[in-house]
Amino acid sequence: MDLKFCREHPDEARRILELRRSPMLIDRILELDARRRELVRVRDRARHEQRAISEAIARAKREGQDDTALRERAKQVAEQVRRLEAELKGVEDEEEKQAQFLPNRVHPSVTATETVVSTWGDIPTFSFTPLAHWDLGEALGIVDFETAARLAGSRFVVFRGQGALLERALINFFLDTAVQRYGYTEIMPPILANPPTLECAGQLPHLADDMYAVKDDDLFLIPTAEPQLVAYFREKTINADDLPLKMVAFTPCFRREAGSYGRDVRGMIRVHQFDKVEMVRLTTPERSYDDLEEMRSEAESLLQALGLPYRVKRLAAWDIAFQSAKTYDLEVWAAGVGRWLEVSSISNCEDFQTRRGKIRARGSDGKSFYPHALNGSALALPRTFIAIIENYQQEDGSVIVPEVLRKYMYGRERID
Repeated sequence: MDLKFCREHPDEARRILELRRSPMLIDRILELDARRRELVRVRDRARHEQRAISEAIARAKREGQDDTALRERAKQVAEQVRRLEAELKGVEDEEEKQAQFLPNRVHPSVTATETVVSTWGDIPTFSFTPLAHWDLGEALGIVDFETAARLAGSRFVVFRGQGALLERALINFFLDTAVQRYGYTEIMPPILANPPTLECAGQLPHLADDMYAVKDDDLFLIPTAEPQLVAYFREKTINADDLPLKMVAFTPCFRREAGSYGRDVRGMIRVHQFDKVEMVRLTTPERSYDDLEEMRSEAESLLQALGLPYRVKRLAAWDIAFQSAKTYDLEVWAAGVGRWLEVSSISNCEDFQTRRGKIRARGSDGKSFYPHALNGSALALPRTFIAIIENYQQEDGSVIVPEVLRKYMYGRERID
């Protein structure tokens, strides 16, 4: 939602904010907007008087008349204009600041409740009690939580030996599939981002406390590669004939996860640093929801190739990201913890990010527009790692390597 939308459709803006369970900023924004318009009216009237006085002074000078009173009035009006413009700037800055906290609109198909739209694969059964990844991984020597805690603190993980090889194999498989099968361009971005980059993608200002800040340099460790890929074209104009633009990146991701607790804290379900392969598309408004379904299919194909059972959920309005208009979550089954774990979110942000980042596309007719931006995890780790070792574990404590990964693991068929 932008200021124009709030101004023209205040009731719809209120409905969206209520549906998203977002703070009701609309009344304050409209109050500021009314004050802004009043200040513009008064300032313009004062400027008109300024011009009239200037003309009167010039005329008096030509005719040899005394212009003392006119000059005194000119000073008064000039001071009035300065005061009005200073107040107007303050109101505009406050209005823009408040508007930055407005979330995106939601697609008509998004409701107040989440919906499971599809499932794939069968939940595995065992003749023994399957172990959770924290026990299985440490028994195999492929993950080390104790050393990670000593090196960095709680909720970090060290992958070692065959565990590090499996992590790297998954990353390479995801990247190769995106580039070679689906035609994405691989990008290797910085893992630090400046505020304009994060403002463009929608992480700032509202997620400032959830990210790791490098305050001396005014930088943040990225929570995902999404902001770097979206902002790749910040303040640029793209040739519309080049759309859709498809980019993919592997990066470490960093999140403070300050409010999480309980069962997600043990093991590596929710950690402060994790690896992820992220896809981003910039596309035309007319085809963006077709692109969303394509990206969902691309992410699903990875889970299918790995033989991991999963389900797809269309998220409720209150659960989608600040910048998203519609989001699907892919959740994979993990047998050891007996839970569905989210490994991908695929979202259409429409023109929310491109408007913030001043990213335009220009067609052959010379007309420009804001392209739609979409993003999707393909896929996130280490939860995919968790699902593999828990679902493919054997009674003797070993883990079968999914066939599609074996070429990335020097032909290894089993972790033992």
